[in-house]
Amino acid sequence: MHKISFTPFPNLTTERLRLRQITDKDLNEFFILKSDERLLKNYDAKAKSFEEARQFFLKLSDGIMQDKWIIWGIALKDDNKIIGSICFWNISKEQSKAEIGYELMYDWHGKGIMQEAIKVVIDYGFHNMKLQLIEALPNPNNLKSVNLLERNNFTRGANFMETDSSNGKILQRVLYSLKSNNLK
Repeated sequence: MHKISFTPFPNLTTERLRLRQITDKDLNEFFILKSDERLLKNYDAKAKSFEEARQFFLKLSDGIMQDKWIIWGIALKDDNKIIGSICFWNISKEQSKAEIGYELMYDWHGKGIMQEAIKVVIDYGFHNMKLQLIEALPNPNNLKSVNLLERNNFTRGANFMETDSSNGKILQRVLYSLKSNNLK
């Protein structure tokens, strides 16, 4: 079994982006990501207040230090402000798999940002973390997310229902997966 460690934090770069650790200086942008109603229809990581977002940030930071998950803030190379995030969580070292998740501020949708970010994160997962499988559980009504996964060779699996932990609402999900040997 491969040891996974996120210390030192693995900053990643692309042509236009820097994927870096989110710090307390990013809390304003982090709060926007966790409270924008246009984004929240697709996932349940909501923050009703700035303080709730701060507590969520502290929990995420603690999990990174314990190698439970990793979350990168997405910033343009010429601007340090985060405009989104992308992560691996539900990491199973025994099964060499993780779940990928991502979010992007609404004004940045449709500009190829997440396409650029997901490619470098998938590469990191397979080559540095030695994952054999990356899974995603998008809302099937979020066609932008579904299309992003399909463009990156994820294959569609089973539909299922899950309960939103914040409000008890039943959500429809679909499993997508990408195996390391399915890369093109």
